[in-house]
Amino acid sequence: MFFVHMMLLLAVIFIGIRYGGIAFGLLGGLGVSILSFVFGIAPGKPPIGVMLIILAVVAASATLEATGGLKLLVNYAEKLLRKHPSKIVFLGPLCTYCLTVMVGTGHSVYPLLPVIYDVSIKRGIRPERPMAISTVASQMGITASPIAAAAAVVMATAATNNLDISLGQVLMVTIPATLTGVLIAATWSLKRGKELQHDQEFLQRCEDPQFKAQLIDKSETPNTQNAPENDKKAKMGLSVFLLGILVVICVAMFGKDIGLLPDGVKTSTALQFLMLSVGAIILLTTNVDPKKIVKTNVFVAGMSAVIIIFGIAWMSDTIISFNKPYIISLVEDVVKTHPWTFAIAMYVSSVFLKSQAAVLTIMLPLGFALGIPAEVLIGVLPACYAYYFFPFYPSDLAAITFDRSGTTKIGKYVLNHSFLIPGFIGVFTATCIGYALSVGILPIWLWGLGLCILAFVVNSYMNRIKHEEFSIA
Repeated sequence: MFFVHMMLLLAVIFIGIRYGGIAFGLLGGLGVSILSFVFGIAPGKPPIGVMLIILAVVAASATLEATGGLKLLVNYAEKLLRKHPSKIVFLGPLCTYCLTVMVGTGHSVYPLLPVIYDVSIKRGIRPERPMAISTVASQMGITASPIAAAAAVVMATAATNNLDISLGQVLMVTIPATLTGVLIAATWSLKRGKELQHDQEFLQRCEDPQFKAQLIDKSETPNTQNAPENDKKAKMGLSVFLLGILVVICVAMFGKDIGLLPDGVKTSTALQFLMLSVGAIILLTTNVDPKKIVKTNVFVAGMSAVIIIFGIAWMSDTIISFNKPYIISLVEDVVKTHPWTFAIAMYVSSVFLKSQAAVLTIMLPLGFALGIPAEVLIGVLPACYAYYFFPFYPSDLAAITFDRSGTTKIGKYVLNHSFLIPGFIGVFTATCIGYALSVGILPIWLWGLGLCILAFVVNSYMNRIKHEEFSIA
């Protein structure tokens, strides 16, 4: 019956892919109903703790966006990119990565994509090089963000299993691991594809006057003059938000040691009321209209994530709880001998589930049930991102749309698209580094030394690369 139940889950996932968005959550609820009424299985536990943390974080982030603070953050990133155009292949993904880490959602990448395209095309750099890795980097930053839904899942799952895992322990692994993965993938992207002046397909397309006009069209280039850099409300909102994140990290890392948290208060619970407090302070100090908050992109994306996790994770928990003895007997020997293989299972799950939080909500309880050590599970967290495998995620499609040169694309055979190789390099590197750091194979000081050497070598190489200003004529 386990395989019958799994076929039902796969059917829900594939139909969810067809419709997208909250369809995963709605269909997951339908799956629970079928399991309950047709197969007679008692429903599992919905991930209430995870959903509450996501709601609190989304409320704070959406309040920031309503003040204009998110636009201000993007404006700072744009200034950096335009100041150093020759290093766009590295600075582009680093900016999108840092935005995700600070805001907690990969959807913050959209305002930067046209900037990355504009800078690269004017510099004569093949836009595919920074565009593809920038979208990948924006998603890799999720497991490195202290306020992302993925972190909420880890903390809530650890609390449910009575494990003393702090947010600091997780970030000390995920930040260096994912950052290294982004840098290695960006290094590979430096010389990917042909130079524009040698790309016959691109040159042939340039012979079309309509394509030429579209290529140099400035309508989609952000107007920095309208950016809210002098907006006191935006600056105040951004300052409070960043300070709030710092407080959350300090409380999560040192709250119990120095007595900040009352006895019996879990870190996951503290994260909920602290992020709501951040949103409240932003509201009071900026006097932002609450009606604007619920209309922001962050709020809409966050509510969609809650519904997705609610339905699909509830269905998965129902199946896993009912079939747990059989599942354990099936994979126990392999996982105990090679616990790192759990990363493969998470990776495959993420190919179909377009949410890292949903993957972790499903897989982490199973990992704990299989007896996999907590340090191994923390180490392989970057493997929960694999939905770049099929290039239909909104950020990937946005990158293809904004790249008017046509170099960032989906190939004839679908899988030969621009995001596959940088995505695989980034995730594979991050998972290996994360595992090595978490289980103690790689000391943090040795990682830092290696990163400094890599930065020095790459910077020296980039300083020797000369790009001519692009001229469509």
